[in-house]
Amino acid sequence: MPFKLSAVQLFSSSANKRGNMSFNRKDLLGLENLSKDEIATIIKKAEEFKDLFTNSSNKSLDLAGKTVVNLFYEPSTRTRTSFEIASKRLSADVVSIATATSSVVKGESLVDTAKTLQAMKADIFIIRHTLAGTPHLLAKNLQASIINAGDGFHEHPTQGLLDFYTIFEKKKRIKDLKILLVGDILHSRVAKSNIWALTKFGAKIRVVGPPTLIPSKITELGVEVFYDLDRAIKDVDVINILRIQMERQQANLFPSVHEYVELYQVTKKRLEKAKSGVMIMHPGPMNRGIEISSEVADSPSAVINEQVTNGIAVRMAVLSLLAANRAKRRK
Repeated sequence: MPFKLSAVQLFSSSANKRGNMSFNRKDLLGLENLSKDEIATIIKKAEEFKDLFTNSSNKSLDLAGKTVVNLFYEPSTRTRTSFEIASKRLSADVVSIATATSSVVKGESLVDTAKTLQAMKADIFIIRHTLAGTPHLLAKNLQASIINAGDGFHEHPTQGLLDFYTIFEKKKRIKDLKILLVGDILHSRVAKSNIWALTKFGAKIRVVGPPTLIPSKITELGVEVFYDLDRAIKDVDVINILRIQMERQQANLFPSVHEYVELYQVTKKRLEKAKSGVMIMHPGPMNRGIEISSEVADSPSAVINEQVTNGIAVRMAVLSLLAANRAKRRK
């Protein structure tokens, strides 16, 4: 299938019009500081890779001879597996470290663990950690490239990019779309990465949830805050439903799950207030029957599985671009 320059057409900066799209970074640590051109470059590359892996069994050789290390200090199914598949489709050697059975349990520091693996010629590290800023620490201490796969409550850049890509792919634009983020905004690194990416391109972002789960200064990011889901959902184009993070709820930030369901679960009846053709997203894993009803999750409006597919394309793009940059630096 011939590649369509739809990403270039979407992003209207003068640099993109000249075709000078680029991503020259050593690491991908977050979306807050990425330019529109850099995001456009990743999305354009993701389009190419989606054509490759959905329409053929061929592998790219972009990472042939390279070693990618998955270093996950938090549980993960989708992100970790997606990165493994993306790396293998690029012909990389993939090593996944189970921290529970590594030298970490003997007291070895994260940096020392990573330096040991770098000495074994690891080229790219994919890190998920409970502490915000951990990928930045590794980036400062290693020559290898670092990809942030989620750090504390800070960011989850590849999830933000795959959500961005899915919205653009379905809606054909980002500018002026009304996009609603529902739920635990306070603890959500996905919400932050979505906001950073989408607002750069003119999306109108709303957030809604219990007052205790909305950051106090979030309006400074250019979003509109609601506490009533029935009001917030009116006329929106996209609803991205965030998981209630039970493992982080140690401070009783809402009275009960039952009350949350009554006030904030996205149901078919509530969707009647949104625009016709509203798109339903969820980064997973879903708590069915809590933040989203099964009727909504399994409806034609939901693109949840398509997000997962697009995640492979986006992660292939990021890995490929970082590997190309490493090759340039060595010349």
